[in-house]
Amino acid sequence: MLYNITEEEVYLFHQGTNYHSHQLLGCHKIEWNGETGLRFAVWAPNASEVLVAGEFNNWDGSFYKLTRLTKEGLWAGFFTGISGKESYKYEIKTTDGRTLLKSDPYASQWELRPATASLTPGEEEYKWSDSVWQKAKSRYVPYESPVSIYEVHLGSWKKKEDGEFLSYRELADELIPYVKSLGYTHIELLPLAEHPLDISWGYQITGYFAVTSRYGSREDLKYFVDQCHLENIGVIMDWVPGHFCKDEFALREFDGKPLYEYTDPRKSEKRTWGTLTFDFGRPEVQSFLISNALYWLEEYHIDGLRVDAVASMLSLNFDKHDDEEKITNSFGGDENLEAHAFIRKLNKVVFEYEPNALMMAEDSSDLPLVTSPVYTGGLGFNFKWNMGWMNDMLKYMKYDPVHRKWHHNLITFSFMYTNSENFLLPLSHDEVVHGKKSLLDKMPGDQWQQFANLRLLYGYMYTHPGKKLLFMGGELAQYAEWKDKEQLDWHLLQYPFHKGIFDYVKSLNYFYRENGELYELDHEPEGFQWIDPHNIDQSVIAFRRRGKRPGDELIVVCNFTPNVYFNYKVGVPEPGIYKEVFNSDSSEYGGSGQINEGEHFSFPEKWHGLHQHIKLKVPPLAISIFKKEETTSRLKEAGE
Repeated sequence: MLYNITEEEVYLFHQGTNYHSHQLLGCHKIEWNGETGLRFAVWAPNASEVLVAGEFNNWDGSFYKLTRLTKEGLWAGFFTGISGKESYKYEIKTTDGRTLLKSDPYASQWELRPATASLTPGEEEYKWSDSVWQKAKSRYVPYESPVSIYEVHLGSWKKKEDGEFLSYRELADELIPYVKSLGYTHIELLPLAEHPLDISWGYQITGYFAVTSRYGSREDLKYFVDQCHLENIGVIMDWVPGHFCKDEFALREFDGKPLYEYTDPRKSEKRTWGTLTFDFGRPEVQSFLISNALYWLEEYHIDGLRVDAVASMLSLNFDKHDDEEKITNSFGGDENLEAHAFIRKLNKVVFEYEPNALMMAEDSSDLPLVTSPVYTGGLGFNFKWNMGWMNDMLKYMKYDPVHRKWHHNLITFSFMYTNSENFLLPLSHDEVVHGKKSLLDKMPGDQWQQFANLRLLYGYMYTHPGKKLLFMGGELAQYAEWKDKEQLDWHLLQYPFHKGIFDYVKSLNYFYRENGELYELDHEPEGFQWIDPHNIDQSVIAFRRRGKRPGDELIVVCNFTPNVYFNYKVGVPEPGIYKEVFNSDSSEYGGSGQINEGEHFSFPEKWHGLHQHIKLKVPPLAISIFKKEETTSRLKEAGE
C-alpha cells in the first residue's frame, strides 16, 4: 500500500484493534520512494476530499491533496520540503459542500493557545535516563506498597513573578524536590493533553495526543517525567476518555458528520459539561482511545492513568433529569453496554502491554467489581477512588463535635465495604472549588479546633485502609478555595498553624511509608480489625492495622471531640509494652501537646473483646498511634 502503510495496520484500525494507531495516523517523518518527507494520514469517511493546509503552503491545500486509501475513510499523502514544528490543519471538503479546517486528532503537539493548529514533528529525540526506575517498576506490587499521591494542577501550583506559568523544566527543578521532601510516592497531574481553555483545567480536551504547549514542548514533559523517576517518584496523569470539546476545529463532526461522537444526540450530549460523548462502540474510536492510553504510558513513561468520570461513561442517563429524555439499552437498562465493553477492553489491553501500570477509576457509581479482573466479569481497573469514604468523612467533619455522636456511622460505614474493591482515598481538587470551601474552612470551631480537625482528618485517612491522595494546597491548610488562576498561598508558611500542618503532612507521609502495617494488607481483611467502633457518646474509635509479618501491628485511636480523656482503656491483643509512636496533637504540629510519654504496660484484664488493655490519655481532636515494643525484656525486669 502507499506511503509505507501496511494492509494489516489499516485492517486492525478499522477493526478497533490497532492499539498503536498513532504510528499510522497523524503526521510522521518517513522515507518513501527514495525521498524523506512527511506522511499525513487521517480518518474521515464522510469527506469528499481532504487536503493539508499550513504555514508551508500559505494555508492553501490545493497541491497537498490526500489519497483515499480505504472505503472506510482512511486518507493519506506524502510531501517533501516541509520542516519540523510548522503549523497545519486538515482542509476537509464535506459532501454537502462545506470546507472545514480541522486540527490533526493524532498530532503530538499543537500551537500555544489561543492558536489551534497542529505542529509537524520536530527533530528532537529524547534520551531517557530512568532505566533503574523501570527495572524496579517491573517488580513493583502496588497493592502491598505505599502509595501517597500529591495531586497537582501545573498552572497554579506556583507561578512566575509576571504571572506566567512555570515550564515543565522549571517545574522539574522546583516541584519535584518539593514533593520528594514531603515524602510523597507519586505526583498526579491534571490532564496534560491539549485543551483550549485554562479554566477547564485540562478536562475538556481537543488534542488527545498533543502535549499541552502551555508549559513547553513534548521533550520538556519527558524531561519532567524522567527527573521524577530519577528521584523515585511515580507519575500519574488524569486521562479523559469519556467526553471531548465541541470546538469546531477539533473532533466535533470531524468530517462534517458525527464521527468520534455518537450520531444519536441523546447519547452524545453531555449537557452538564457542554461536551460530547465518544462513540465507544465504533471500532476506529476504540483504536483511537486505547492507542492514546498506551501512547502516554509508553511514549512519556507515565506510570499510571486516573481515568476521569467513569460513572458518566457507564450510564446512558448520567446527567439527564427529565424522564422524557432518558434512554435505555437493548435490554431496557440504563447501562451503556458499549462503554462497559470498551472499558474492559481498554484495561485488558493496557495490562497486556504495560503490566505494571496503575489504572485508577474515578468512579462515583456503586457498580461492583470495578477493580476485579476482566476474566472474572470485572471492569479490570486495579484501583478505584473511594468517593463514598470521601463524601462521608467531609460531611462528618463539618458537624460541630457536640453533634458528631448522632452521625457516628459516617466514620464507620466505609469499613463495611473497604475490601470490596482496591480503594484509593481521595481528597482531590473537586472538593475545594465551586463554593465547596477549602478543607480547612470546612472544619468547625475556632481556629485551633479547625487546624486540629484537619490534622485528625488527614491522620484518619492515612490509617484507614486504602491508598492516599491529597490535592496541592492541602499541606498548607489554605483558608481560601483553590484559585485556578493564581498560585498557591505560599505566604501561609510563615504562620505557625499553617507551618504546623505542612510539617504534619510531611511526618504523616514518612510515618506511613516506614510502617508496613498501613499499606501491606490494604485490600485484605487481615489488614484491619476493629477494637472499638461503638463509643458513640465520646466519639472515639480504636482499631488495629496489621502488616504481613507476625507481630507487625499498630493500635490507632481517634478522638473526634475536643475533650481530653484520661486513663482511657483500649484493648490490645497481647501483653507487652506499648509506646505512642505518632500523635497529631503534638505541639510541633500546632497541637495542645497532650501526648503519651513513656511506656504503657498492658494489663491482664479483658477489654474490647481482647485479652489485655492499656491505659492512655486520649488527646483532643486527634489521632494517636501505639506500637508494641519488640522485646519483652523490660517486662521481665518489672517482674511481670
